[in-house]
Amino acid sequence: MSKKYQEEYEAGYSPRLVMEEASRCLLCLDAPCSQHCPAGTDPAKFIRSVRFKNIKGAAETVRINNALGAICARVCPTEKYCQEGCSRSGIDKPIDIGRIQRYITDFEAATKMEIWEPKPLNGKKVAVVGSGPGGLTAAAELALEGFKVTIYEKDAQAGGYLRYGIPEYRLSNSVVDREINRIVRLGVDIALNTRVGVDVSLEDLEKENDAVVISIGSCKGKVLPMFENNRKVKLAVDWLKQVKSRKGKVKIPENVLVIGGGDVAMDTVTTLKLLGCPHVTDVVYEQFNEFRASEKELKSAQEQGVTIIDGYIPVGTARGGIVKFKHRIIPSELKIKADLIILAVGQCVDPTGLGLEINRGEVTFEGNHLKNSKIFVAGDIAHGEKTVVWGVRTGKEVAYAVRQFVRGK
Repeated sequence: MSKKYQEEYEAGYSPRLVMEEASRCLLCLDAPCSQHCPAGTDPAKFIRSVRFKNIKGAAETVRINNALGAICARVCPTEKYCQEGCSRSGIDKPIDIGRIQRYITDFEAATKMEIWEPKPLNGKKVAVVGSGPGGLTAAAELALEGFKVTIYEKDAQAGGYLRYGIPEYRLSNSVVDREINRIVRLGVDIALNTRVGVDVSLEDLEKENDAVVISIGSCKGKVLPMFENNRKVKLAVDWLKQVKSRKGKVKIPENVLVIGGGDVAMDTVTTLKLLGCPHVTDVVYEQFNEFRASEKELKSAQEQGVTIIDGYIPVGTARGGIVKFKHRIIPSELKIKADLIILAVGQCVDPTGLGLEINRGEVTFEGNHLKNSKIFVAGDIAHGEKTVVWGVRTGKEVAYAVRQFVRGK
């Protein structure tokens, strides 16, 4: 069954189908789809290029605007962003922008296109802490402008949550490697197994570089107090990392309870089903009309036969893997017994060793810059939503801020 986990859940477009989908575009002058893209990938422009069979031009638009274009094409919740703005929605349904972008970036890879043309080195150095979406994007944007960039990554491989958290059926590590290798070819160095604050100090990075970008992700799962020290409980982010690093070769129990209703929870329950778990139950605080998970992720969980119970709050535990719940609104209680309980109730940033309180109430931000320092922030610790496409956006924003800072502006 693990083979299913390693297969892409959604097939890409064929040349004929991508042309048919692009031909549905209304070629809006105001391009609401482009206005709704947090990363500024400009879907209106690349769809127009595809429509007129200029795939190379489409690839140039994607790559110049989005260093992680192939990744965003697969994991971005487009129904919340570009497709929400699509004018075609008023006629039938929005253009499937994500799959068009995927076709473009797959074409770029298959034809070995090298679109980026970095400027000569300008003598300035930047350190980037973390190799998730924000850090990778910042590194690419700065390297293109002639900065010498070194990324410091605590894990054995680069990519952060892209590599270790998003399941293989949604985002293959071969795609992650492809995107990272493009950035490395710009001259970016990546120091792996290097924890800033342990193996190298933040103070030394500040001394040795013209700027430091901290882009650490929300990689630490939250635990509800009632589940602390419970042997039957695992955190979703840790479990997903284990499954992906072992390529789906993990022991799966008969009956699993997942608590949480975001995209991480949907990734967890769908992964369980693809790995052959017979009984997967997901209990969610929100009711269906309040769900935080993307429509695509919720749909894939439902297609796999996951039992989803909405509107309930865990209130206690009992022996034997029993969890007690109460409904938020109506007088209703339930008990669920499980062999394994997986918590997907949120993540937080772990700034251990950095000597910084990553808290907007204690650190003074000037945009994405820590006041009176060389330190900038991107990714999950920057302002904005905690999605890959917003990580790309913050990476672009911080790269611009660093360039202005180095120039004395």
